[in-house]
Amino acid sequence: MLSRHLEGKRGKPNFVDVEVGRRIRMRRVWMDKSQQALGEAIGVTFQQVQKYEKGINRVGASRLQQIATALQVQPSYFFDDMPSEASVNCECHDGAKSEISPEIPELLEFIASKHGPALIRDFNRIADDKVRTKIVSLVKALAGQEQP
Repeated sequence: MLSRHLEGKRGKPNFVDVEVGRRIRMRRVWMDKSQQALGEAIGVTFQQVQKYEKGINRVGASRLQQIATALQVQPSYFFDDMPSEASVNCECHDGAKSEISPEIPELLEFIASKHGPALIRDFNRIADDKVRTKIVSLVKALAGQEQP
């Protein structure tokens, strides 16, 4: 009963669990590691890794240490600069958004996407600034074609 009280409404993942899970996924994808490989490294199934990443299942301290080791980060990586739930969902009294930039969720979603980490890595390998500028222009043009 106590755990249900701590988690809030039944069926809705806790904000911190979701944020930790998102960071696990981002780091795993960045390292080009599958859920299966991470699961094997920490002794769980890939389905359990999925549940951790979605925030459905809470990650215990010892398991988080194993995950951090497998993903080559300190456990604090999963909590550093974590916004509060209130600040993420907050609208100021004057209707303005909170101090969190509206681009941040989009950026985090991109980083956690299938192609995001590879695109970032490869783009950073391009030394010529003119080539980078042309790539950005190309992407903008392609994105414009997809809009109605």
